[in-house]
Amino acid sequence: MTARYFFGYGSLVNRRTHAFADAHPAQLSGWKRAWVATDLRSFAFLSAEPDATSSIDGLIAHVPNDDWATLDEREFAYDRFDAGASVSHPRTDPLQIAVYSVSSERRIASSTPPKILLSYIDVVVQGYLAVFGEAGVEAFFATTDGWTAQVIDDRAKPIYPRHQTLTAAETTLVDDLLATTNATRLPAP
Repeated sequence: MTARYFFGYGSLVNRRTHAFADAHPAQLSGWKRAWVATDLRSFAFLSAEPDATSSIDGLIAHVPNDDWATLDEREFAYDRFDAGASVSHPRTDPLQIAVYSVSSERRIASSTPPKILLSYIDVVVQGYLAVFGEAGVEAFFATTDGWTAQVIDDRAKPIYPRHQTLTAAETTLVDDLLATTNATRLPAP
């Protein structure tokens, strides 16, 4: 039987936010990462987007009990796509690998830049730093579209449900790299 895995490219790279077993660094070719606004949430979040010229780093992890329904419920705002042939990873056994992307029906275009929670960015950066080092964090910023956004500084009272506490060095890294983007940082409401 082929084991079922998913490719995580945002908060799922941070192993502190989940208990998914058998997680491994991986790379997804033919896709890019982007901040996407949706009618399902008040804040933008990351999505994978098909792009033949791009690739993104992330983790593959085993779908608990090979049960897509449970994972689909967690990732309710996304559609699941087969990505097996596009993922490079260290496993040698046959895997069925999926990637989640925000469905076109759920996306909203807005006349104002989308709002992104800083506590969400913190979680993603902490994960990339742990798995891919500082170069991996820099690559995360460089390979993610949609940084023309409003970043809501909710660190003091995190809104993101899987927020994590950052070290001083992690906080400085996030702040320094965020300053290189077109994002506008705003206080929390």
